[in-house]
Amino acid sequence: MTDERLFLRSSTIIEPLVDRFYAQLYTTAPVTASMNLAFRQIPMLESYLQTPDWHYAGSRDPKFRGGFFVGVEEKRKGEVEALLAAIRRDRADMIRFAEAIAEAEKTVREEATGYDLRPLYPKLPPELAGLVEVTYDTGNQASLHFLEPLVYRSKAYTEDRQSVQLSVETGIERPFVMSTPRLPSPDVLELDIPFRHPGIEELFRTRLRPTTLAALREALELGDAQAAQLSRLLVPEPGLAADRHVTDGARIRYWGHACLLLQTPEVSILTDPFISADTGATGRFTYDDLPDHIDYVLITHGHSDHLVSETLLQLRGRVGAFVVPRTSRGNLFDPSLALFLKTLGFPVIEVDDFDEVPFSGGRIVATPFFGEHADLDIRAKSTYWISIGGKSVYVGADSSGIDPVLYRYVRRHLGRVDIAFLGMECDGAPMSWKYQPLFTQPIPKKMGETRKLSGSDAVQASAIATELGAEEVYIYAMGEESWLGHVMATSYNEDSYQLQQIAEFQEWCSRQGIKFGHLLNRAEWQWS
Repeated sequence: MTDERLFLRSSTIIEPLVDRFYAQLYTTAPVTASMNLAFRQIPMLESYLQTPDWHYAGSRDPKFRGGFFVGVEEKRKGEVEALLAAIRRDRADMIRFAEAIAEAEKTVREEATGYDLRPLYPKLPPELAGLVEVTYDTGNQASLHFLEPLVYRSKAYTEDRQSVQLSVETGIERPFVMSTPRLPSPDVLELDIPFRHPGIEELFRTRLRPTTLAALREALELGDAQAAQLSRLLVPEPGLAADRHVTDGARIRYWGHACLLLQTPEVSILTDPFISADTGATGRFTYDDLPDHIDYVLITHGHSDHLVSETLLQLRGRVGAFVVPRTSRGNLFDPSLALFLKTLGFPVIEVDDFDEVPFSGGRIVATPFFGEHADLDIRAKSTYWISIGGKSVYVGADSSGIDPVLYRYVRRHLGRVDIAFLGMECDGAPMSWKYQPLFTQPIPKKMGETRKLSGSDAVQASAIATELGAEEVYIYAMGEESWLGHVMATSYNEDSYQLQQIAEFQEWCSRQGIKFGHLLNRAEWQWS
């Protein structure tokens, strides 16, 4: 092993895994992770073992893109059997915790009738003792509230679930992250380490500063075979872009999906980072284009296309602070983004609506986020109003203009917006697609289909632009970029309702004299 100073290959990717499933907020934070494991992932593996050929065929059929089909060939059925057996054996505490939640919610529904709740506590399953409170709202509807920081210290959370896979981006779409476990592969380096392991930060720091294979081997605690695999991820020269920093004026770069980088010589702000590692593709920004230091990363909400663990782990050590919306504290459907990120080793600033984060030459203000969460009481969601380089920029994520008066208040409080960025996924997935494992009683299909993960349609987007007084409005690509299909699994055509609504909004902007753009892959704005 030589002392040659080496850099990490630009196209290296990391897939963080929990029990070999792709790690997201809802499969990692302990309350929701237990529910997903017991009531989605285990039943899905059981279904695969009954009909592996049907699952594999479904995973490859474009009609079922984003469906819950395990994309593993039948010849590897034995590996899935072993995985399921290991989960049942090693995650018995998590499975029992999920079952206890279902039992407790049934008890609360049946016995909390507006009277004194103290007699209920002895009836709750022992797995929840000290971890939940039962409360009424003003309508005398009772619910469980989880003491989430304590649940992270209970048997419902274990870092033994966590591992990572390292490989080189091929440009070929990876299997859908919500359905297909990541089995071992000869081309993939397997590391049985938790996400907060300092070696991960050391590894991705070598995108900026060289080190030796020996140093990385020690940092990651590798054996001989693993070190040989790691050597294939190292190169003698960096791939860093010369224009990744700003020397004067201000600049916004669009990196795909809802990811923006706002820069001046004094500050860099990244929103909802979801970044391509495919450096062989043209027409997109990659990790090579990021500034060496990012002052703030803004997270709008916890959906897996906005809080992207595989991107976040590659940024650890080069971010000043993550700014995240505050949770409702204890709601089953609303895990804390701050707790999740702190557990991964990130510095976090938690904000409520209209909290401000000042920086040299400007400020970040958290603003309300309506919609896109199937009408569930999820508070950990925020849009952002950013004053930078003498302009005001509205980062709207997937919010809905369902009540335009909200944006009138935003403008009164903060002023007119120069540039607004909005999502228009106006016919999103039904509630059950994301949240079904968290419900402890059946939801009527018709009810679930009316409650979707939808953002603004043309009328609602027009109302937002009007109330904010926006001079320019840009619509994010909503899963249209080819490199994020493994997370988004979105398929549009010219007849898709979402694209028709974007075209209608574009016509409205043209009539109003508002500059408009429908973004894809990359874009850039500069001013002095």
